[in-house]
Amino acid sequence: MTDNQNLLAEQRRALILDEVRRRGGVRVNELTRKLNVSDMTVRRDLDALARQGVIEKVHGGAVPVVEASTHEPGFEAKSGLELSAKEDIARAAAAMAVPGSAIALSGGTTTYALAHRLLDVPDLTVVTNSVRVADVFHAAQRAAGNGGNRPGAATVVLTGGVRTPSDSLVGPVADQAIRSLHFDVLFLGVHGISVEAGLSTPNLAEAETNRRFVQSARRVVVVADHTKWGTVGLSSFASLDEVHTLVTDSGLSDSAREEMAEHLPGLLVAGEDDAEVDVTPAEDI
Repeated sequence: MTDNQNLLAEQRRALILDEVRRRGGVRVNELTRKLNVSDMTVRRDLDALARQGVIEKVHGGAVPVVEASTHEPGFEAKSGLELSAKEDIARAAAAMAVPGSAIALSGGTTTYALAHRLLDVPDLTVVTNSVRVADVFHAAQRAAGNGGNRPGAATVVLTGGVRTPSDSLVGPVADQAIRSLHFDVLFLGVHGISVEAGLSTPNLAEAETNRRFVQSARRVVVVADHTKWGTVGLSSFASLDEVHTLVTDSGLSDSAREEMAEHLPGLLVAGEDDAEVDVTPAEDI
């Protein structure tokens, strides 16, 4: 059997991870048939996912890792997951950013993908507690030359604070900085989202910082791929009725979509509903 060349390694691994989580475990021979790849390719993919800490290899297959509510994966561990979904979400969410508006970006790998898309939106003021997000804008400025004076470049404000495993800055310093500001739109990445727990994170300090973000925003847009649905971290920081729009991907199940639609004012499935993206000017929100 020859490997399926139509799927990149990252795409195969995303499919494998989704299958493991959905079914509670898979066997190697099932994956070889489903993906039309060799036994060796599947085992390499399982090895890679096991190194990222998202599955556990067992004899003949793999099972999901049962994470404690306090477990917080690092940025690198999360950055290789659901890449295509994050790109779809970033593209759809970027259409909601109005030129000249003040926006906030929380930490996370999905907001990091979004930051790259926002480079083309002129005259933004961007407040973020993410070192990675700030680096995206600063790198674009350096690449532009001319002393970093790129026409229409965003003005970026990076909060202070204590750095988390996901490269976010949290704690009293970050909270105080955010408390004094007001944003047209907050683009918020989350660890988990559910009807019962709302938005949650495993980091207590990050929960408080995210709470400040939500309180300072006129509009809250959550950017989260389908694997975040049903995940609950240690600390909740916002209820679903505080979210104006959830931007997610097409991997979300029909039952989850129905449940979300009952509890969220706006649900945008990137790649399917992109034509319906709400681009209401900030002053009309």
